[in-house]
Amino acid sequence: MKLFEKDVLTTGEVAKLCNVASRTVSKWFDSGQIKGYRIPGSKDRRIPVANLITFMKDHGIPLDGLMSGNPRVLIVDGDENVVNTLQDVLQKETSYEVRGCESMFAAGMECERFRPHVLLVDVHMDEQGVTEFRNWLRKSDDYAGTRLIAMSNQITDGQATALTQQGWDGTLKKPFTVRQLVESIETANAIVY
Repeated sequence: MKLFEKDVLTTGEVAKLCNVASRTVSKWFDSGQIKGYRIPGSKDRRIPVANLITFMKDHGIPLDGLMSGNPRVLIVDGDENVVNTLQDVLQKETSYEVRGCESMFAAGMECERFRPHVLLVDVHMDEQGVTEFRNWLRKSDDYAGTRLIAMSNQITDGQATALTQQGWDGTLKKPFTVRQLVESIETANAIVY
């Protein structure tokens, strides 16, 4: 199962991800340890993925099961050539699902549809829009597992440190090699808070 392929999981799906019996998940749910809801007119329980991630982190349960499948990568850059080049390279060199867009507004729309694991964002294309987008993403429980990589041809070591402190999971200074790109995505995708 891929992370965010579904927004809501059954107790059986949660049990598989946590390596426990379904009745254990039901007990967690009934005691309020894991938040979710019941289907109206039914005893069936549903647990939103964001709540599951929070629960797993709080209880030290490895998130490995959530990250199986091909990582989804969204490229956000104001330069159409950069977007197309990065998409082509990643599709040829990796098994990632890759999409691209050229504005922060389009990135927000694409996040809703595509549910990316990793976003590569040119932080200098629209600095205020990028900051607002980052803040929105970091405050949203729906994107708790989404990783952000800042790209720019203007990133210094000091700026890279500042970006990390602002909530970015990684930085890439343009131009970069395919290897640096893939390593950055793999490293960011492996981060567990």
